[in-house]
Amino acid sequence: QLQLVESGGGLVQPGGSLRLSCAASGFTLNYYAIGWFRRAPGKEREGVSCISVSGGSTNYADSVKGRFTISRDNAKGTVDLQMNSLKPEDTAIYYCAAVHRVVVGACLDGIEYDEWGQGTRVTVSS
Repeated sequence: QLQLVESGGGLVQPGGSLRLSCAASGFTLNYYAIGWFRRAPGKEREGVSCISVSGGSTNYADSVKGRFTISRDNAKGTVDLQMNSLKPEDTAIYYCAAVHRVVVGACLDGIEYDEWGQGTRVTVSS
C-alpha cells in the first residue's frame, strides 16, 4: 500500500519560502496524480494545487496562484510544492494525496484521491 510522506515544513517569516516534498515509501509517484491540500486551524480542508502524471496539467487555488508552484521530480519519484511569498494565512498542515490515475478532473476537491499523507506543518509568522 502506498504510504505518502510529506517533508519540508517549518517556521518561516512572512515573505519567505519553503519547499515541500511528497514521497512514497518504496514507490515512485511518477504514475500517480497528486494533490496538495492544507488545513488551517479551525478551517475546512482546502485544495492548494494538483498535478497530472505527465506534469502537463496543473491547477492552483486562487489564494496561492503566482506564489506556489507544483512540480514533479521524476528522477526521485517525488512531487514538490515550492511556496514563495508566504503569508501568515498560509499557516496550516499541508497534506499530499495520490490516486493511481493519469489526471483528476476536479483535482482540488480531494474526493478522488485514495491515499493521504500524515501532513507537514507550515507556520508563517514573524
